[in-house]
Amino acid sequence: MPDPALSENVLGSLAVSLRGATKRYDNGLLALGPLDLDVRQGEFVSLLGPSGCGKSTALRLIAGLTTPTSGTVHVSRRNSQTRAGRDIGFVFQEPTLMPWASVRENVRLPLKLAHTPPPEANARVDQALAQVGLGEFAGAFPRELSGGMKMRVSLARALVTDPDILLMDEPFAALDEITRFRLNNDLLKLWRDLRKTVIFVTHSVFESVYLSQRVIVMTARPGRIAAEFRIDAPQPRQEDFRTSVEYAGYCRIVSNALAPLHQGQPV
Repeated sequence: MPDPALSENVLGSLAVSLRGATKRYDNGLLALGPLDLDVRQGEFVSLLGPSGCGKSTALRLIAGLTTPTSGTVHVSRRNSQTRAGRDIGFVFQEPTLMPWASVRENVRLPLKLAHTPPPEANARVDQALAQVGLGEFAGAFPRELSGGMKMRVSLARALVTDPDILLMDEPFAALDEITRFRLNNDLLKLWRDLRKTVIFVTHSVFESVYLSQRVIVMTARPGRIAAEFRIDAPQPRQEDFRTSVEYAGYCRIVSNALAPLHQGQPV
């Protein structure tokens, strides 16, 4: 069922809060908002909506890669001054790996830019590769990897700094269904084990329902929140959930909310 407006008191400690956030580009295009969005710490939230509705723009605002034209974006950050790393990890739709560098060196890049001491960097890289199941491929090069493995490298690179918040912009969209299902399962396990806050952009109703605690359906551009749905299915979710009546029911409800938003929109 649609989730009512959620207040900070209900959510507890917030990881991300957007209030009246808009983004208008230099060419005059209003891409987003006004958008009000709260995400609590440790929550898994998916943003779902028509192409060009501002889902990726919202992630970029949260990551600080662009600034809002109006409104506010607040991201909770740790106060530690000794921690080598960042508070936000970003996984893009394309792996964007350096083709001349090994898997290990691709994952190490954020730590190198942060001037992390080599012993600590080595340990962090080993840990991140183990977390995504690529420990045996540290010396491989991107040309030697499958599409799913390349995306695992990108995920490891985002995790290597031990971020509090993981932003994921359609990371599995280009993968075949079998690989996508496996990565969905592995991502849920990482989320449960590491207790990260995850904000996940997708065009797939089925993926959003399977992964999320909450699905945010956005309107066509300029993107605003059209509906919210809490997915109350228990964790851990496995393949039996994908074939359950409960899963089908959630997918139907979310699809019904999304369908009118696509009318008249380019594919």
